[in-house]
Amino acid sequence: MLIRILLAFAALAAFAAPAHAVRIKDLGSFQGVRPNQLVGYGIVVGLAGTGDDNLEYATQAMGGVASRFGITLPPGVNPALKNAAAVMVTADLPAFARPGQRIDVTISALGRARSLRGGTLILAPLRGADNQIYAMAQGSLVVGGLGVSAQDGSQVSVNVPSAGRIPNGATVERAVDAGFALAPQLTFNLADADFTTARRVADAINSELGQPIASAVDAVSIAIAAAPGAEPRTALMSRIENIEVTPADAPARVIVNSRTGTVVINGAVRIGPAAVSHGRLTVSVDENPRIIQPAPFSRGQTAEEQDSSIEIVEEQLRMFEMAPGAELSDIVRAVNAIGAAPSDLVAILEALKQAGALRAELVVL
Repeated sequence: MLIRILLAFAALAAFAAPAHAVRIKDLGSFQGVRPNQLVGYGIVVGLAGTGDDNLEYATQAMGGVASRFGITLPPGVNPALKNAAAVMVTADLPAFARPGQRIDVTISALGRARSLRGGTLILAPLRGADNQIYAMAQGSLVVGGLGVSAQDGSQVSVNVPSAGRIPNGATVERAVDAGFALAPQLTFNLADADFTTARRVADAINSELGQPIASAVDAVSIAIAAAPGAEPRTALMSRIENIEVTPADAPARVIVNSRTGTVVINGAVRIGPAAVSHGRLTVSVDENPRIIQPAPFSRGQTAEEQDSSIEIVEEQLRMFEMAPGAELSDIVRAVNAIGAAPSDLVAILEALKQAGALRAELVVL
């Protein structure tokens, strides 16, 4: 099945059109224009007996929630927490988010809560890496999982009932300054490092704007000279991100997933001169013990006699030769001709790499 898939990829590669132009915005992003991770700690209440069971940190959190409303729990008294659970609240603060905007949050049980289904998050602050509060979260959870338990201890779970989401569950309280308006220059960062693509992006920007304001700093970053100020830089960034560029061809790679046996070969892979012979050796051991009975009226005892047979079968497969500069279609056609299984294909590719005939990076996941 895998060989058929690879053969299909080879056919597509043979008739594929040349690399087409893409927008600069699809190749990366401007430095500073990115989301920021937020995290908080909170309490989910209203659970149907599926919450925590008097965990110390959950008990302290419940005491803190009660104290906000002027309720002081008696010393030494722990509230029953079967209907509440301690949770971690996470969210991504988008770039340029302003106070009053709402963002989605993810809720995950921190303790032994079996399910958060039907729960409500009590007001929880969300902090950034600088420990400042950037949003406040609260609301009813949407849980896609389901967990059911019986009195005999049997349990059935569908998906993950101990985690959920609150769409638009947090309100932004503080904005993050992206810093692009006052930075000495704009910097565009490619998602994939490539010197050729970086050079092409810089040349395309200079050609579109009619002046040499962009230069490739390295394989990732393109520095762009721009007048200070948010308005002129916003207009410039909008114009730049819609410029079309033909990116460089991807480097030759062979991706091997050792857990699933999946092998993906891109169209840039080339094979040097090599001869490959791949055979299969099968060893089978058959045990047929026999029971031996003694002669009548003798003093012998019933015994077991071992009878083993060993058979070795080696398939005689032909050797095939890789011509210089063989492409993906040639590789797949040759491997398919000898009937190699996915594991055999991986072994052949690894051997070709060790022999110096595989002109590609071999990545094993």
